[in-house]
Amino acid sequence: MKRIITTLAALVITAMGIQTASAAKGEKKKADPEAAWKKIAGDKESVTKEEFTKDAKDKAKAEAKFDKKDANKDGKLTKEEFLAVPAKNAK
Repeated sequence: MKRIITTLAALVITAMGIQTASAAKGEKKKADPEAAWKKIAGDKESVTKEEFTKDAKDKAKAEAKFDKKDANKDGKLTKEEFLAVPAKNAK
């Protein structure tokens, strides 16, 4: 019985070590687009480029992202535009 308990304890400790190692390697949680929109826009239906880039670390990158997502090029980004998945390999 002691051998079984010792083996189970070793397995649990090993599993915990693997989880810790994964976290230490910087594996990221998947982004939540809905939460990101809520952070950017709050309860608003759309945001301007200035509002979108206001808290960005890299303003140029944020402006490029805004321009890419603003599908109708009206200078406002709606939640639908923000959440839309870009087409891969679009030509």
